[in-house]
Amino acid sequence: MLRPGRVTFGQMEEVLFNRPAAEAIAEVTRRFDARRVFLMASSTLNRQTDEIEKVRQALGNRYAGTFDGMPPHTPRAAVVAAAEQAREAGADLIATIGGGSITDGAKAVQLCLANNVRTPDAVDALRPVKGPDGALTAPPCEPPTVRQISVPTTLSGGEFSGISGVTDERHKLKELIRHPRIIPRAVVLDPAITVHTPDWLWLSTGIRAVDHCVEGICSGHANAYADAQALHGLSLLARGLPRAKADPADLAARADCQMGTWLSMGPLAGGVPMGASHGIGYVLGAVFDIPHGHTSCIMLPAVMRWNKPVNADRQALVAAAMGHPGQDAGDVLDAFIAGLGMPRSLKAVNVGPDSFERIATQAMGTPWVPLNPRRIDGPAQVHEILALAA
Repeated sequence: MLRPGRVTFGQMEEVLFNRPAAEAIAEVTRRFDARRVFLMASSTLNRQTDEIEKVRQALGNRYAGTFDGMPPHTPRAAVVAAAEQAREAGADLIATIGGGSITDGAKAVQLCLANNVRTPDAVDALRPVKGPDGALTAPPCEPPTVRQISVPTTLSGGEFSGISGVTDERHKLKELIRHPRIIPRAVVLDPAITVHTPDWLWLSTGIRAVDHCVEGICSGHANAYADAQALHGLSLLARGLPRAKADPADLAARADCQMGTWLSMGPLAGGVPMGASHGIGYVLGAVFDIPHGHTSCIMLPAVMRWNKPVNADRQALVAAAMGHPGQDAGDVLDAFIAGLGMPRSLKAVNVGPDSFERIATQAMGTPWVPLNPRRIDGPAQVHEILALAA
């Protein structure tokens, strides 16, 4: 029986790669005829390097201001603060230079500007709603008119999606804000600017990209379009990450990682859902402030082992793409993560069994755990996965 599918290409217009960030941002800005470019940047890049100043100089009189106060996990209050600053600056384009929290923050800022959202509580109006088919979709709201271009400095891959992860501080809950127009209008992949990214952050977000590939390949909704991108993306990441760890100045390795991350988002564009690794990871990030890359390092091998009874054939594709045909994919991933020096257990990030009930209950409310390839009917099965990751 043929399974119907849908690939969403989104409203991104271009990806420029292996280009200096400042030069490329200025070029794209001129092409889009933007006159008031508002920067949302990493505070480290802004305050400890000259990279953001290079962008300001390249923009010249098109530069409108800089916000560099986005904390990890993109809390609502910071999103609203950035939107207010962009509003006051008269921004007609937002350029992000930094990691996933900044990228996601700007995606949410676009909707805040378009819908006059001025308080953290008002972000409630941007929550997704269920469509006629039961799938979550954008709420009734005004579409963004101030768009975004993105220069990622980590490997989380959020710049290639129309989804923004924002934390509701009231409930320590990570929410996904969706709108087809919040995907960046352009992305610039500059491997040179990433040399400032701390090694632990580069490598751990690289495992986040690996997680996109792996959960896409292993999903019960996998398709040929998604497989083609995820399998090659996984191969690039499996080769590039160890090379970048061995020599952080290896720009070719960093470029491979960036291309692998771009390809890792193919499953989501192809309508393939993520699974329990992503779902549990959202809870670990929002409740325990664990970096997203580390949540994937910890949860992905455990989820693979728990899922193996239902998708061993798909897991074999993962092991082969990583250069270890015939081996157990969970073991291959665990050894790969260990080789990068990343945490591999909940204990390593100070999360113990006393927290498992809260994690398991909250994980059931995420969009991904109910779509895990091995069916998860309730918190008890999440407990089983957590025990494997303990």
